[in-house]
Amino acid sequence: MTSLSSSHSLVFTIQRRQPELVAPASPTPHEVKLLSDIDDQEGLRFQIPLFHIYQHKPSMEGKDPVRVIRDALSRTLVFYYPFAGRIREGHGRKLMVDCTEEGVLFIEADADVTLDQLRGSLQPPFPCSQELLYNVPGSDGIVNCPLLLIQV
Repeated sequence: MTSLSSSHSLVFTIQRRQPELVAPASPTPHEVKLLSDIDDQEGLRFQIPLFHIYQHKPSMEGKDPVRVIRDALSRTLVFYYPFAGRIREGHGRKLMVDCTEEGVLFIEADADVTLDQLRGSLQPPFPCSQELLYNVPGSDGIVNCPLLLIQV
């Protein structure tokens, strides 16, 4: 549990569960896919944090959003299985995706703040982004790290 304060004097607490790996729901091909020369550029070897915010829908009443997203992610990874693999570096620093079915990092988190309270903080430069997004130790590299980290 972490109590945080943004530059806008908003104070909130975040409780995070332990990160887990979500693997494809069924077996996928084990193969190696070379990245294109465009995707393999030295200057593109970094991760980009993204926020996707969804408002409550009455049709989802009684459903656990974490379970819905985790299950959907697992089923989706069957079709987009390279995302469940790891980037490896080969001869000449050539990058490739090793389709291993290891899975993507998934974190469940609860914050005692509403979307309306965050509204002003969700515009660039995102003063609350460091508080909201958890950087799992050892996951911020490119090589041998999960390709995705999803926090719900």
